[in-house]
Amino acid sequence: MSHSDYAPGRFVMAGLPGLELDGRTEELVARFGLANFILFRRNIESPAQLAGLCAALTRCCGEHGLGQPLIAIDQEGGTVSRLPPPFSQFGDARDFEGADDPLAAARRYARTCGQELRQVGINMNLAPVLDVCPGRDGAWFMARRCLGSDPRAVARLGAAIVEELQRTGVAACAKHFPGLGSARLDPHEVAFAIDKEEKDLLREDLLPFAAAIEVGVAAVMTSHTVYAALDGQWPATLSKEVCTGLLRNKLGFSGVLITDDLEMGAIAGQIPVPQAAVRAFAAGADLLLICESQEHVAATCRLLAESRQTGKVPEERFQAAGARLEALQRRIGRKVL
Repeated sequence: MSHSDYAPGRFVMAGLPGLELDGRTEELVARFGLANFILFRRNIESPAQLAGLCAALTRCCGEHGLGQPLIAIDQEGGTVSRLPPPFSQFGDARDFEGADDPLAAARRYARTCGQELRQVGINMNLAPVLDVCPGRDGAWFMARRCLGSDPRAVARLGAAIVEELQRTGVAACAKHFPGLGSARLDPHEVAFAIDKEEKDLLREDLLPFAAAIEVGVAAVMTSHTVYAALDGQWPATLSKEVCTGLLRNKLGFSGVLITDDLEMGAIAGQIPVPQAAVRAFAAGADLLLICESQEHVAATCRLLAESRQTGKVPEERFQAAGARLEALQRRIGRKVL
């Protein structure tokens, strides 16, 4: 596919309904050039079945000239794990704090996880969580999923996980930028704001992301939260100030920026999914995550194509995002990222 020919599905990552490659997904690949997929527990029965599904996705994309697809999963461990036994079962990220050697434990998790994912054909793990969470109890939404309350410790552990995952040939994704650790509410359900001053965000929340960028993390995922000190109007996912101004220009991130699921209540409750997707793309996101509705995927692809044709989103935005996704596609084609 030439640089000028990026199909709209190039910029969308979609979920699948079941255990096999279904006709509707095949249609989205053929019609819109969809070449990025996210897998959930509903898609997984056994290692052999999962390897077959990944092979079918790869074959389908190859038949339509799309190259190696991105096949992603959330395999954080603990409360967010998609792979059942006989895949290795991991504890919550917060458990590393209590290990005799937290750094060694984090590296072991990432190495084992990456090897098992790569073996079945998954080439991207939407991990590690780099949110810095001040508390351990249920009052904090991210209490169990984060790596701790000390920004420097989170930065060390997060960078180690990124390095080990990517040594296995699996792309890592640092989330949820610019930091969801202070959240007491669930963005799956509601929109809310984090009222931290910019200097505190820079000193605390952004340290782990800077460390991940330093070691070459392949992707970063945005948070759906409003950060009043950065952009009082739009959540980070839809904010050019956050996605482009802060992440690209200030922190120097040059990899793939992916949104969190655009069907979550914090976004879909405020703005229709296709419109939110186009706004996120214009703000600087390269990959638009839609986990459930195939109708939302199709509508988003149509609206992206229209926004390109009318010039509502500049052509340079499509070229830049496409080039980053191509670069990632080349990286996952190698044994070690």
